[in-house]
Amino acid sequence: MSGHSKWSTIKHKKGAADVKRGKIFTKLIKEITVAARMGGGDQEANPRLRRALNDAKAQNMPKDTFERAIKKGTGDLDGVSYEEILYEGYGPGGVAVLVECLTDNKNRSIADVRYIFGKAGGNVGTDGCVAWMFDKKGLISVSKEDSDEETLMEVALEAGAEDITDEGDVFEIITAPEDFDAVKEAVDTAEIKYDVAEITMLPQNMTAVEGKEAEQMIRFMEALDDCDDIQKFYTNADIPDEAFEAM
Repeated sequence: MSGHSKWSTIKHKKGAADVKRGKIFTKLIKEITVAARMGGGDQEANPRLRRALNDAKAQNMPKDTFERAIKKGTGDLDGVSYEEILYEGYGPGGVAVLVECLTDNKNRSIADVRYIFGKAGGNVGTDGCVAWMFDKKGLISVSKEDSDEETLMEVALEAGAEDITDEGDVFEIITAPEDFDAVKEAVDTAEIKYDVAEITMLPQNMTAVEGKEAEQMIRFMEALDDCDDIQKFYTNADIPDEAFEAM
């Protein structure tokens, strides 16, 4: 399991701390606004908006809050215009990192991203330097406590999943991006609980980080997660479970 996937699972299990709920809502509102701007306000015809609204509801965002974000995206209400930017670079131990930003100030974003990378001993690279190491996929992570492999294969593969992998304490259902919604719906219908369900960038190969570099990588991911302009990040870091537990 990549460092990003493990980080997502840990965040889900421990839940969002109250002090961070404002940050979570801010990022979700940005995503809803941009999704509505790009694909319209009808979630049935806009998969990106539908996924963003599902995430917002999972965080108990009030209905009037996400409806207002949709209206800002469609132009029915005045709102901030956000720009989507992808940064690529290298983190501790030379791991590959992709960072997705939604920002109303590009100069602020690149300054913040460069600072976070530099503090971790990494650096922001040129366009295309690491993006080729990742594939865009749908990912649904299911704890082995919540389902078995045979059941998942029956439900997910029949719905169009590409693969199911054993990642230690979880099974990961992998889909093509266009099949993600159908597979997630099948998993929901089967009432199988999951820790993570998202469109993500999966690394083709992993880079092991241990000891001090593993600690640096976890703190690096915390800093990326805390940055308001950063929506998501992806890494090919292979971090031992013991490092997460120790932190």
